[in-house]
Amino acid sequence: MTRRFRARGVALQLLFERDHNARPQRQDIERFVQGRLREPELRTFCLQLYDGVVKNQAEIDRRISEAADNWRLVRIATVDRNALRIGAFELLHCPETPQPVVFDECIELARRYGSTESPAFVNGVLDKLKQGINAAVAPEALLPEPT
Repeated sequence: MTRRFRARGVALQLLFERDHNARPQRQDIERFVQGRLREPELRTFCLQLYDGVVKNQAEIDRRISEAADNWRLVRIATVDRNALRIGAFELLHCPETPQPVVFDECIELARRYGSTESPAFVNGVLDKLKQGINAAVAPEALLPEPT
């Protein structure tokens, strides 16, 4: 796994806590991050993920709900839901992160922190989400002009 995997894991833990305590104090969040990540760049990345998911949660949750056939968001296990949120945020808002890296890292988060079914579930939902994103940004300029 990449160096950033640990930062994603800490962001997952913060989002998990936020699901169960909707109003964490910022100083507690930053103290938690600082206690788990030594490198300043990883702390910054972790907080960017956390803040990005929180800021865009309505859009992210809507996209996950659309991609997770027959699953209401509240019925998705907390670990899986937040691994998906991190993956969706990166797919939607971090084009500098290659899509295969997003998949690998989020699937590994699900494997490490979730149930035995979590990796396959996260992979399937992220794949469907990615298909929707890629279809939406497909350049129309590549289509031949009508004659």
